[in-house]
Parts: sequence; C-alpha cells; structure tokens
Amino acid sequence: MQTPIIQSLLDTDLYKFTMLQVILHQFPQTHSVYEFRCRNKETVYPLAEIQADFERELDALCSLRFTEDELAYLRRLRFLKSDFVDYLELFQLKRRFVKVYSDEQGRLNIRIEGPMIQAMFFEIFILAIVNELYFRRLETPEVLAEGERRLQAKAGRLKEIAALQNPEDPPFLISDFGTRRRYKLQWQEHVLRTLNEAAPDIVRGTSNVYLAKKLGITPIGTMAHEFLQAFQALDVRLRNFQKAALESWVHEYRGDLGIALTDVVGMDAFLVDFDLYFAKLFDGLRHDSGDPYVWGDKAHAHYKQLKIDSRTKMLTFSDGLDIEKSWALHQYFKNRFKTSFGIGTNLTNDLGHTPLNIVLKLVECNRQSVAKLSDSPGKTMTTNDTFLAYLRQVFNVPEPEKNAE
Repeated sequence: MQTPIIQSLLDTDLYKFTMLQVILHQFPQTHSVYEFRCRNKETVYPLAEIQADFERELDALCSLRFTEDELAYLRRLRFLKSDFVDYLELFQLKRRFVKVYSDEQGRLNIRIEGPMIQAMFFEIFILAIVNELYFRRLETPEVLAEGERRLQAKAGRLKEIAALQNPEDPPFLISDFGTRRRYKLQWQEHVLRTLNEAAPDIVRGTSNVYLAKKLGITPIGTMAHEFLQAFQALDVRLRNFQKAALESWVHEYRGDLGIALTDVVGMDAFLVDFDLYFAKLFDGLRHDSGDPYVWGDKAHAHYKQLKIDSRTKMLTFSDGLDIEKSWALHQYFKNRFKTSFGIGTNLTNDLGHTPLNIVLKLVECNRQSVAKLSDSPGKTMTTNDTFLAYLRQVFNVPEPEKNAE
C-alpha cells in the first residue's frame, strides 16, 4: 500500500487559512457548493480511471488532524488569531461532504457541498491528489530526467537575472504558487530547494504552508476568487459585493495581507469599487486573468487619478507565468510599482507532459448561484447562465465574443 499523497493538513496554500479565518469569525453558518472541472480537451487517459484510487486518498485525507508542531507554527503567523488556531486543533475534514462519480464520457466528477468552513478547505488537497494520481501512471526515468534538465535551466536563468539586477530598482521576486497542479509533493519540494539555493534573493517564498515550514521560507498568500464570490450571496446588494468583501478583509486583518484580487468581475468593474479608501488601505493588487500589461497600466492610471504614488504599491502577477514572462513584466513596471510573481504549473509540473488544467470552483453559496466574470473568458465558471447574465448587467460587463468561452 502506497503512502497517502496528503500527509499533512499544512500541505495546502496559505490563502485557505486566511480566508477560512474570516469565514469562521464573520460568516460561520455559510453553506457552499464547489464543483470540479478539467479544462483539457484531451488527456492521455480518462480521469475516471483514477476514481477508486482517488476515493482511497480522500478517505486518508479525512483521517488527518493538525499536529501540535503544526499548530505551534501557525500560531507564529501574526495574522492568524489564537482562537482560529484553537479551532484548527479540533478540525477534521468530513468525507460525507464530497460526492465522486464518473460519467459515460470518462470524466471524473467531484462535488463538495456543506458548511463553507469545511468545504473551502478541500480544494487544494483534491486538485493535488488528482494531479499526482494522473501523472503517477506516466512517470518514467526519462520524464524525471527531462524535468531535471528544465529545472536546472531555470536555476541557471535565475542566477543570470540575479547578476543583472540593479540594486537601485525594486527587487525581482518570485514565489512558488504550484501546489494545486504539481507533479507530486517530492518534486515540488525539489524544485523549491533548487531554485531557492540558486537565487535566494529572488525566490522569496511559497504558497504551500507545509513546505514553507519545512524549508524555513516565507508562506505567501491572501485571498482567492471564492472569497469575493461568496459575498454575491452574503446579504449585501449584488452591486456592493466587492466592497463588502474588501471591508470584511480589512476588518479581520487590519493592515496585514494587503493584496486585493481584482478579476472576479473584471478589472474595470473592480476599479470602480476600489476607491481612495481601499486604495490607501491595501498594499497592492493581484493579477490573475487578462492581458497583464493592460491590467497594470490600468492600475497605474487609477492610482495616479487618486494621487497615490504607485511606487509605494505592489503588483502581484499570478496568471500562467514562467520566469521569462515574469522578468519582462518586472522590467516594464519596475519604475512605477513594486512587483512580485507567483509562478505555478511552470515550476511544479514542467516535465514534458501536458499539465492538467483542473479547477475546483465555488458555484453556490447559501443556496444562491455565484460566478466569476474573469478578464480571460475561458476562466468564467458558473452553473447558472441566468445569474451570469444578471451579473454582467449589474457590472456592465459585455458578453464575450462567440467561441471565446
């Protein structure tokens, strides 16, 4: 019997903890539904073939508890409050909230339905399990050798960039954001160790709390789309859901974790709500869809209009990046912003095979539909087209061109 894929409840992204704390403190009775989707048109073999193994892994995941050592580590993160860590001491994921089945097309279907303080925490674990089970069948010595070749090339490139950096410029900073689509945990750790040793002044951290603790580097993360989407169903006018979400975040963290996510209904609609109050309270913005150059120019114009020096603000980019794209963006924006880059799949699953483009998204909250109107049409996800149309109308977001989604 193989060792379970997930061996620690810390083996997830930091923003799961930061969002969960807000939900526990402010909206503990929230009910939610999450649905899994694989966006790949083709896979080497149908994902339905891993269902039995997946269900065994899910059972193992739901037997885990936080250890005393893990809880002590979480208590040292100043933005996590003691009562929240006390709650985590009692925490255990419940298997009954997850439904798994296959269909005639060979698709693997996963639906999580239950209290958000439970359901929200499944996402990263489930995606990492699906990835590792899928790629386990494809692993050969040749695949690992190709991955190592690519990794060493990245390490070499980071060394070159470190030598190119002007000490008077804002630093070029990258973090590993690749937990959910990693090849496997051991590979993610190897990648992180290799790149951190090659360029410790550039590789600033990881979204993975387990690896941050193990390697003694900084855990990185604030909020995800699901946090803002939930406010579409949390007793506020739909038009005001972004402001309500940002206000809730400020109330919880009071200056910590100050990077706001902008693309739940698109950058233009976000900036309408991101007024002087929020622009001063938040340290910066995170990009996750659409043209990053257009997005950053819009952010600069917005701060300029508000008479805020954009050089005091951070732009964090996290959409489909690699080292070269990140370096080019840094060069473009370095005179106007501090920048940082969260690189995911290109770091943790670049071994020659086509990665799985899998997601597990919030689709309902408190029995109401919620949706994301991404700046990249293919990332829009909902189970209710009527609500999606209403959301477009409220935020004046035009329909995408035919075949764009």
